Amino acid sequence: MSTHAKRERLLLADLLEAAGPEGPTLCHGWRARELAAHVVVRERRPDAAGGLLLNVLKDRLDKVMAEYAAKPYEELIQLIRTGPPKMSLYSLKQIDEAANAVEFYVHAEDVRRAQPDWSPRTLDPVFSDALWSRLEKLARLTGRRSPVGLVLRRPDGQTAVAHKGTPVVTVTGEPGELTLFCFGRQDAAAVELDGPKEAVARLTTAKLGI
Repeated sequence: MSTHAKRERLLLADLLEAAGPEGPTLCHGWRARELAAHVVVRERRPDAAGGLLLNVLKDRLDKVMAEYAAKPYEELIQLIRTGPPKMSLYSLKQIDEAANAVEFYVHAEDVRRAQPDWSPRTLDPVFSDALWSRLEKLARLTGRRSPVGLVLRRPDGQTAVAHKGTPVVTVTGEPGELTLFCFGRQDAAAVELDGPKEAVARLTTAKLGI
């Protein structure tokens, strides 16, 4: 049975392939080539991927990223499609789903929404619920740098507190859009923001995400 992570992985690979190596993305400073290299390094080079979280390893990450970005683009796309090696923790279905469903969804939208002719994507309810469940767990982490109080709200009224504080801004949208907002894609997320004007302005330019 296909998982959300596997489906989003294949979609991301297709989108990257269609965009081409020089294609734009929503990731600042990254073309499709750099984004593809990031995905591959993250799950195939744990010796370097630690630089995503630890500054002391960032130089090594940058070096390995450059090496992978220089590989033939078709090779990077194929590595994304085939997934991590069997010895990788990411090869375990439960870990892959927990670590990659959101990761691949966000990066797929990074590619899709950077294209001039992109159109909204309707997510199936099961996947939307899965994204919301994950976002509830990650809300405090993604919102820890918010300069204002931050509450996330689904259209059905379910809420999650991402950051305590005042004034408060409530961000309402579908789980996929809230996920993009909380992972630093505020400008690209189809959400409604309710709160004091100054607080809303500060939130939209804040560095959110893990």
